[in-house]
Amino acid sequence: MSTPTPLPASTVQTVNDLDTACPRCGGGFHCGVNDGWCACFGTRLGEDLKRELAARWPDRCLCLRCLSELARDDPDSHVPDASKNPPGPPLLGV
Repeated sequence: MSTPTPLPASTVQTVNDLDTACPRCGGGFHCGVNDGWCACFGTRLGEDLKRELAARWPDRCLCLRCLSELARDDPDSHVPDASKNPPGPPLLGV
């Protein structure tokens, strides 16, 4: 499994920030776990991969692209077909 060079710790935000940087690739993304729905909810990770990610990036979320790449390389994980993903939560006030 290939891993991009992580950002220096001073540039990475915590998972408590809703808009954060992925600790694996450094890309920005919105973590929706506190919103009640996140794009990652459909991705099922194998137990070994979960342990590896928790050890490598404790209390951090990865962007969907990185999570999907890692899950595709893991035989015990499942990445849903993108065309079958449910739409995101409705936008309020639009």
